Amino acid sequence: MKRIILYILFLFPVFGTQVIAQDNDLPFKGGEWLKFKVKYGIFNASEATLLLKEADYNGEKVFHSVGKGATTGLARVFFKVDDTYESYFGISDGKPRHFIRNIYEGGYTKHLKMDFNHDVNKVKIKNMENGELSEISVPIHIQDVISAFYQLRSNPKISNIQKGEEIAMDLIFDDDEVFKFKLRYLGKEKIKTKFGTQNTMIFRPLVQDGRVFKEEESITMWISDDKNRVPLRIKATLRVGSLVADLDSFNGLKHPHQLEK
Repeated sequence: MKRIILYILFLFPVFGTQVIAQDNDLPFKGGEWLKFKVKYGIFNASEATLLLKEADYNGEKVFHSVGKGATTGLARVFFKVDDTYESYFGISDGKPRHFIRNIYEGGYTKHLKMDFNHDVNKVKIKNMENGELSEISVPIHIQDVISAFYQLRSNPKISNIQKGEEIAMDLIFDDDEVFKFKLRYLGKEKIKTKFGTQNTMIFRPLVQDGRVFKEEESITMWISDDKNRVPLRIKATLRVGSLVADLDSFNGLKHPHQLEK
């Protein structure tokens, strides 16, 4: 289960394009909070939360999002996970300014801080555990795993995306790796949730077979088909078993919604 929780909730809900809605049209606002419960088979394996707030970064008004994931209950006894991801990204352009990855996964730790320079398409990376500094070149529209989540929701093209259309993007996650992803739109569906039956848009990220996931198309996401574009459910078929992440509670959504019971 190493890294799976945050992979599912933060790494794969992405929509690769530089276009972002104007501030007044964004589907989220500061103060939004989302909580997900992740089940592995019949067991509640973990919880993950996303908090969005406005902040000042180097004199610029930006969004600051904090994502946390942790195993719970029996799963925590066998494999303890405490992960924190933070992203400071532009309100008007959605581009990441600063990214923090601070994780503990079954004894494995990593604490990185990344600073993005979009003028020269480079990222400076500091390993907070050993003090090492590095700099890498990145593609022009690079995203971190948190800013990418909000890019998905804020892209105005989603309203007119066609069934079967695929979108590609570049994403930085580790200290020296840029990942390439495709996201395919599968259409619309009504699903039963904790908050009643909801209208959703279905997306399927195409992932690399043979590592954690069972096959290239092992993950499916259901996003609310409204102005908020909130992820309601994510399913992943693993090489052993499957995971389901469901929205469990929320607060501070920007637009009127139908999620209350």
